[in-house]
This record gives sequence, structure tokens and C-alpha cells, in this order.
Amino acid sequence: MVNCKLDKKTMDEKTLKTLDFPKILEQIASFTTFRPAAELALSLRPLTDSAEILRRHALIQEGMRYLSKVPQAGIGEAHDIYSVIDLAEHEGTATPLELLDVKKTLVAARSLLRAFGRLHLDYPNLSELVSTIEVPTDLIETISLALSDHGEILDSASPALGAIRSELRMVRERLLSRLQQMISDPAILSLLQEPLITQREGRYVIPIRTECKGRIPAIVHDQSASGATLFVEPLNVVELNNQHRQLQLEERDEERRVLFRLSKMIAANAPILKNCLSVLAQFDLVLSCAKYALKLNAVQPRMLPFSSNEQPNRSPYIFQLIQARHPLLDPQKVVPIDVELTHEAFALVITGPNTGGKTVTLKTVGLLCLMAQTGLPIPVKSATLSIFENIFADIGDEQSIEQSLSTFSGHIRNIIRILQCATPKSLVLLDELGAGTDPQEGSALARAILSYLVERRIPCLITTHHPELKVFAHVTPGTMNASVEFDIETLQPTYHLLIGLPGRSNAIAIAQRLGLPEEIIQKARNNLTANELESQDLLEEIQRYRELTRQAYQQAELHRQEAEKLHQELNAHLEKIESQRMQILENTQKEAEQLLSEVKDEIRKLRKEYIRSDQPSETLQRVADRLEELDQWVKKQTLEEKRKKRVIPKAQLLKPGDRVRLRSLGVRGTLTRINGEQVEVQVGALRIQSNLYDLLSDEEKETQLSREELPSTHFPKPKETPSWELDLRGLRVEEALETIDRYLDSALFAGLPFVRLIHGKGSGRLRQAIRAHLRNHPHILSFEAGEEQEGGEGVTIVKLS
Repeated sequence: MVNCKLDKKTMDEKTLKTLDFPKILEQIASFTTFRPAAELALSLRPLTDSAEILRRHALIQEGMRYLSKVPQAGIGEAHDIYSVIDLAEHEGTATPLELLDVKKTLVAARSLLRAFGRLHLDYPNLSELVSTIEVPTDLIETISLALSDHGEILDSASPALGAIRSELRMVRERLLSRLQQMISDPAILSLLQEPLITQREGRYVIPIRTECKGRIPAIVHDQSASGATLFVEPLNVVELNNQHRQLQLEERDEERRVLFRLSKMIAANAPILKNCLSVLAQFDLVLSCAKYALKLNAVQPRMLPFSSNEQPNRSPYIFQLIQARHPLLDPQKVVPIDVELTHEAFALVITGPNTGGKTVTLKTVGLLCLMAQTGLPIPVKSATLSIFENIFADIGDEQSIEQSLSTFSGHIRNIIRILQCATPKSLVLLDELGAGTDPQEGSALARAILSYLVERRIPCLITTHHPELKVFAHVTPGTMNASVEFDIETLQPTYHLLIGLPGRSNAIAIAQRLGLPEEIIQKARNNLTANELESQDLLEEIQRYRELTRQAYQQAELHRQEAEKLHQELNAHLEKIESQRMQILENTQKEAEQLLSEVKDEIRKLRKEYIRSDQPSETLQRVADRLEELDQWVKKQTLEEKRKKRVIPKAQLLKPGDRVRLRSLGVRGTLTRINGEQVEVQVGALRIQSNLYDLLSDEEKETQLSREELPSTHFPKPKETPSWELDLRGLRVEEALETIDRYLDSALFAGLPFVRLIHGKGSGRLRQAIRAHLRNHPHILSFEAGEEQEGGEGVTIVKLS
């Protein structure tokens, strides 16, 4: 056979057009924001280098993640400045607006560079791409110094321009001032058509009536359309007008020099600017591909190098597409398909009625493979794809009037070209193989072509109406039948692809449903052989059972998903309970620690009281003994580990396999793992992480620390901490003093450093009685009146020992 003339490194361009790949690129280009990115999008082609394919996929996946966090992400105010760079390189002068476009593009690039300088850990591939940007900051600053945001050339553009404009303003002011004096002169005012100053040919003039010509020594520059007005330049301002005009010309020339100087800077930085534009275009293209993928709800396929038969641990699939959708069809109407080729069944023969979806299946497979090798996510639930060296497709009408080719001849010529170039690492898609000619010869030719592909182990998908190919696919190793489903009841295709079953033409059944006379239907059946009738009935029975199986599978899958959802909800609920349990235990532990601390403080205070007692009685001695016992008990409890303040199981060794009970959840399970104090318990289908001290052996009764574990003493419950202040207003002196004594006892016992007694000002009798009483109290260090904001003499602040 003649050698292939195609470049092995590039995909077949004819196939790209046949499978509508350019339409995908046009949709991606519609998401770009400036022309260089759109041109890149339209120039995308499928790749065969696995490393580059994976790099593209990684970039677009990062782009999708970036857009999900920053939906308005883009390249800012970047412009296509290639024409400006080219003009500058040819020693042309850019306009102020073109220079502003250069500045905006560089500012956008600088912003992008700074943004991804902080995001390199989250988006390593995008950051690597953006990091190649070089921004000539001196060019940005020079343009900013020379041009306003509206493109006006500023005085600061050059010292010479600043000086010229300063002088120009001064001359203009003198010129306008002299003309204003003239038009305000009553003697001249009567000669004017209007009292105003205007310009003609760049010179300032005044309008006089035509009949007054010669009344003012002046040069005539223009006349109105009606002839009633002459625009004249008085001779006494000619010199100033000359100076003004000369300075205007100098200003124009200096502005041109400024723009030319900036253009030369652009030419000097041309390589940097072109690289900047290139990176911006690539970044914009990545975001455009990501936007298109998000629109399609597409996912990244698993891409694999094409493996050989001898390669160990190879994937069983050449490709596998689950719930694949054609990206150019309406997503609300398209029916997803599952299709696969394996290394054992690498040729798929698809049969079925017209308009049933055979051609769409070929185009879907081919187009998704092209997209995946371009680095694009594809609209599937999941996908595994080999990286093909080339993809060939013969689909559609190949008739050519110009070349005098029939449809059949056009197909054969294309198939010859495909067979010359296809290899075991190619994918071949042939639609309606053997059609367009005599059925018998067409069938023989189709079987021969299919046999040629199978013998060379070339992966292929073929659609046909020839029944002989169904038999060939059934008996030939490496091939498999498939069919598109058709609903006899509705006479409509379902577009489902059934792998493993050949399709039926359904011609007689369709004709019967459409009302063809029964006599003709019966004669048609009689013309079929017994084997043909039996095989059709058997095929119909197989398809019926297959449909029942598919429905049962869908129902089982639905139940599985519901069970999975319930499982996840239960796990989340248990995690929440465990979190709440740990929080409660932590809070309880903190409260216990606080209580123990308070008890210890009370012990210290009571011991201090005991020591200060001059003559200890037997009762005080007994209290001291009991306090000592309590102190020892507190110390003992404090030395215990924090988690051991909970209930501890019996002093028996628990081991994996023991039945245990979780106190916190109140459930039973099997102990599966012990790691120090951390344990894992199997409860039904769930594995629960807990603490060793949360476990009880299944036969063990729960015990709790009780008051019997305390030392045998009738120690009173700790009193509540009293308030920092006591309000005595309205009480008689005797009542107030008695209340103060009780309050101070409580405050001293609680360890308060000071208290605030509120007695009011009034006549001062209650205040004096209280302070006299406080002077004799043994445990009061000092007392004083409150600050003005605290109540002044109406309050006494008491410091306790």
C-alpha cells in the first residue's frame, strides 16, 4: 500500500473538519477578551505529546478553580498592541491613544504578575506561566509622566515642552488682553458685528461690519458667508499673533519629538512587550477554555499513553467514556452514552435504524478524543482515554461534483487515504461502511475493510446496515457488536447505545405500525428464512431482558445513592455528636478544675483563720483535721490525669475483638484497634474514634464517682461567691452593722480583696456608724470613701486582709 503522506505529529485536518472541531474552537474564542487570545484559540490543535497534553489539562483545571474563587478574573485593560510595536520597530510614531494602550497593557501584566506571585502554592502551573512576564516599569513611568489618562500630552513630558507652553500661555494672555481692550473701547465697539474674539487660520481676530472696513488698521483674514462680516487682525496685535503662532509650531514639533521618543522606547522593548502579549494571550486562553468547560459542566479525562499488548499493568481500556455528551448539541436534549474499546475488543460495529444516533455516536467519540488531546475538559461523567497518534473519520456525504465523484467513490477515496495512514495507535471512525453501492458487493467490501483493520489491530468504530457485519463482529476475535435503541411503540429512537448487542432494522415492525396492509406484512415475513425469523425473535427477547436489567440496575443505583446519602448523613450526625460530646467533656473538665481550685483556696483561707485563732478549741481542731483530709483528697485527685477524671473501666485489659459500650453515645460495638488511649470501635457499618476511658466492657456496670468516695466528713457545700458590693441604704444602724458582719465573713471566705459598701450620703449618721464599726474589725486592712465617679462619700471602699 502507498505510504502515508501525513505528518505523524499533526492530526488529520480533514478529520478535524469532519468532526466539527473548528466549531469548538470558535466557541472557545468567543470567551476571549482580546484578539491575540482569540487567534490562539482558533489555532489550537490536538497533541500527541503526553507531557504537553497533561500540562494543558493542569493549566485549565487551575483556571477552573481560579474562576470558581474569582469569577470576574481576566487580563484587565490589556490591548492588542502588536501593530503599535510593529510601527515603532519601523521607526514610526505612535499616537497618544496608542501609547496609552501600551501603558494599560503593561499595567495589566504587572497586576497579574503581582497577583500570582502570592498564589504560586495554590496555582503552580498558572503561576509558572505568569512568572515569565517581564514588565519594563521605566516605560510605564515615562508614558505616565508624558500623557494624561485622556491621552493629552502633559507639560512634564519634556523640559522644553514645559518652557514653550509657559511662554505660550503668557503670550496668549497678552494677546487676548490687548484684543479685549480694543473690543471694549466705545469708539471701536460700534464698528464690531459682535464684541467677541475668535480665530481664523490659527490667528486671533475680531469681527467687524463690512461697511466699516478701513476704519481700523487691520489685516483681513476671512469673510462670513453672507458677506456682512469681516474677520480682521488689528495691526497692533500682529507681532503678538506672530509670536503666538511661532510658539504653537514649536509646541507641535516638541510634542512630535516626545511621541517619537516614547515610540523609540517601545521599539527598544519590543521583545519584552511581545513576550508580555504572548503570556497575556495564553493566560486569557486558559481562562476561556476554563469558562467553556464550566459551561459544559466538563471534567478532566484520565489520559494514558497508548500501551502495547506486552506492557505490564496496562489499562484494559483503549478508551472508556461514561455518560458522554456531544458538546455541540443541546445539553437539555442530548442523551448521554456509554461507550468503550478495550485491548481485547478494539473494533466496534454499530448497527440500528436511521436517525437512531449511530453517526452522533461516532462524532461524539471522535470529537471528545480530539478535545481531550487538545487539553480540554470534556462533557462526561468520567473518561479514560489513550493518546492516539492520529484520528481518522469518514462521515457524511463525500460526493464531489467538481471532481465527478459519486458518494460511494468519495467515500472509497477517503477510506483508501485512511488505510494508508492508520496504525495500531490510531482511531478510525467509518460511517455507513459499504453503503452507496450494490448491497451484496458493498457488504463484501465492508467485511474486507473491517477484516483489514482487525488484522492490524487498528482501533475502530464502524456503523453499517449490512447484517453480514453483525455476524462477522460476533464470530471474529477483537470485534464487538453494538446497537442504537429504537422504541417500536413510539417509532422514535431512544439514542441509547447498547454494547454487546447487534441492532435490528425493525423495517417490518415499523411498516406495520405505520399501517401497511397486514397482507403485505405477512408476505414480507414469509420471504424471510426460518433462521432469520428465529434470530430476530431471539434478538428481540435478549433486548427485552437487557432493558429489564438496565431498569433494575438504574433502580439499584438509585437505592445505592440514597443509601450512600444516608450513610454520609449518619456519619456527619455522629461526627457532630462526637464533637459535642468532646466539647461537653472539655467544659466539664474545666468546671471541675475551677471547682477544685476554689476548694483549695477555701482550705488555705480556713487554715489561715485557724492559725490566727489565739486559743484553738476542740471544734476548730476537728475542723482542721477534716480540712487536712479534704486537702489530701484534692491533691490525690489533682495528680490524676485529666482524662481519668471520667469513669474508668474495670482494671481488666481490653483487647481488639472485645464487645464494649461507648458511654457518651450509649451504643455497643466491637473494639477494633487500640493506640495508647485512642481506640476505634466498630458500630454496625461505622467506625468510631474515641478514648479508652469512654469504654465499658459489655458486661461491666457503669459506676460514677460519688460523695462516698470523699473523705468521711460532713464538709458543707461551697458557698456561692458574694457580690463585690453591698447596698445598705434604707437600713437602720443596728440592721446595717449586723448585715455588714455577715457579708464580710462571706467575702473573707471567698477571698475577695476588697468590697464596696453603699450607704448613701443623707445625714451622715449611718456612714459614721459603719466606719466606726469597720475600725474595730480584725480582718480589715483599710477603708476609704469612693471616688467621685463611684459615689463619693455615699460609698465606702473596704480592703480585706
